[in-house]
Amino acid sequence: MFHRLSCAVLLAGVAWHACAANHLPSPSLVRETVSSDVRFAERWVRDHDDNRGHPYAIVDKKTAHIYVHAADGRLIGSSAVLTGFARGDDSVPGIGARPVSRIRPFERTTPAGRFESQPGRTPTGEANVWIDYDTAIAIHRLRPGRSQPRRQAALASADPAAHRQSYGCVVVPPAFFDAVVMRALGTGRGVVYVLPEDRPVETIFQQTLADAAARKRPL
Repeated sequence: MFHRLSCAVLLAGVAWHACAANHLPSPSLVRETVSSDVRFAERWVRDHDDNRGHPYAIVDKKTAHIYVHAADGRLIGSSAVLTGFARGDDSVPGIGARPVSRIRPFERTTPAGRFESQPGRTPTGEANVWIDYDTAIAIHRLRPGRSQPRRQAALASADPAAHRQSYGCVVVPPAFFDAVVMRALGTGRGVVYVLPEDRPVETIFQQTLADAAARKRPL
């Protein structure tokens, strides 16, 4: 079984928050208690129209939370998440094609960056949202398994370090996945911003500007 078939073996859901679109003020995070990194990212996306008219999500690895937005920037919902077991902002080259049994604990990172997401399915037919298909990183629901009690406790923990449970994927409660993630990102292209934990948050957005400038240069 390859890594993209099994990013984490996870369980049932925990509390999450969904916003009624017609009651949501602007800016979209005014009702949320969020980190300064998330507020920076939200402002950057809005000020630079960086999502290009697509729905988007901001994943804050430092606090182990996700914030899912509609294309117009309104916050649809937020939730605690599970992320990669290992600290780090980069994926190991070629990890997406390796068997799970060959992925060592220190390689189980959730990479940081700006990713163009797309809905997908595993070979077993389970829906997910690919963050980066090549490295097999996706947003998916918690799955039942023998470790369910431990991982439920981790997801509910106030300690972000306890949320490091996956092989790199961003794992959310099943109800949140169905009602929020699929609603926003499960029907077409989107953007997922995974905020770094070892680099300044500005770095992922500086890279998007550099990439855009490079595309405009004559060959």
